[in-house]
Amino acid sequence: MDRKRKVYAPFSQTSEAGVTQTPVEGYIDVNQTIYPTVNTGVVNENGQWSGVKSDDDEFEILGTELAVPNGQEILAPGGNEPFIDMTGFRNIFIAIKVTNGGSYATQAIMGTDTQPFANLTPVDAAVALKGTAAQGTPVDLENLYSDAAQTFTADVWNIYHIANNLAGQKNMQFKITNNSGGNSDMIFAYMRLI
Repeated sequence: MDRKRKVYAPFSQTSEAGVTQTPVEGYIDVNQTIYPTVNTGVVNENGQWSGVKSDDDEFEILGTELAVPNGQEILAPGGNEPFIDMTGFRNIFIAIKVTNGGSYATQAIMGTDTQPFANLTPVDAAVALKGTAAQGTPVDLENLYSDAAQTFTADVWNIYHIANNLAGQKNMQFKITNNSGGNSDMIFAYMRLI
């Protein structure tokens, strides 16, 4: 097959602009090697390394509160690290194991006043977390998570998923109130998801 090659006159404006005489079907060697990459994070606008977040692999199980009387509340988590940091996480599973089945109230609250919220301290500890929830109107502040009565089964993990409303909270606890009608041991656990 005879192909005609387009050639530009050496004195034309096209040649003066630097266009070469290579035909349209000319070949350019391109390295076709594929190299794997791993994204482990970025350096943010403040020059700080920020690693890629991933879901918690398993539940963080906290200590047992023994013989919590009917009508009394506990704050979870407690102990040496009395807060949950949701920075970079959107969803959370909470799990509660009780020894006396019945009604329990759960509410997301601001964590301890000894833990800053980002760079702000002290915080108004143990008050309900308020904000504009996804289903609310943008001008109304409402409780981000509050369940006045949930029936827990005894001696098993009662697991609940809370989506989006608690995303990014930096100092959070849960207030759990025993309304089961009797004393109950209570264990709290959580697992965060991006």
